[in-house]
Amino acid sequence: GIVGVFGYGGGVIGRYCDQPEMFPGVAHFHTIRVNQPGGKYYNTEFLKKLCDLWDKRGSGLTNMHGSTGDIILLGTYTHQLEEVFYELTHDFNQDLGGSGSNLRTPSDCLGKSRCEYACYDTMALCYDLTNEYQDFLHRPAFPYKFKFKFDGCPNCCVASIARSDMSFIGTWRDDIRIDQKTVQAYVGGEVPVNGGAFKGRDWGAFDINAEMIDLCPTKCM
Repeated sequence: GIVGVFGYGGGVIGRYCDQPEMFPGVAHFHTIRVNQPGGKYYNTEFLKKLCDLWDKRGSGLTNMHGSTGDIILLGTYTHQLEEVFYELTHDFNQDLGGSGSNLRTPSDCLGKSRCEYACYDTMALCYDLTNEYQDFLHRPAFPYKFKFKFDGCPNCCVASIARSDMSFIGTWRDDIRIDQKTVQAYVGGEVPVNGGAFKGRDWGAFDINAEMIDLCPTKCM
């Protein structure tokens, strides 16, 4: 639209100040969307390099992550766009995401890489479809934005139902399996609730009917 990098129609959101003479520091404040890695896995070296790049070429403000899923780099001048793009693609091996009336960057939960609830490989599917539709990410062809999101299970950790147009949600395809011995240990407090995430807090006794069975949307239990 207003501003971009050579050969790309998406990835940069043009922002201009209405009173640049009064606020020259933000006369331009373009936002760059960067395609996030699968499962949003980073190492500290990458994050430090990214922050150093943005301190040098932009405002230093970031949003990790936007509702679309991208790394959001907030605020830079037009003449810095090509420089940022060159360093991202040549030094970081990172590409721009989608923006505008366009396919937005597909986003996934960390799936089978760490989560025992994942019913399919979210990272593999997200990677495959990102490559399949890469041209739509960079050269807008739609009348409106369109989002894919990949949840490994109905816990919906990337909010695919609320924040996408096409949700991929893993579900269990078999008879419900219940380990009654483990259920009793969970109810009795031998197995920490929520993996121990809330230990140390007094939530009262665990009520399996109120907290599990009554919440089952299909009433199968």
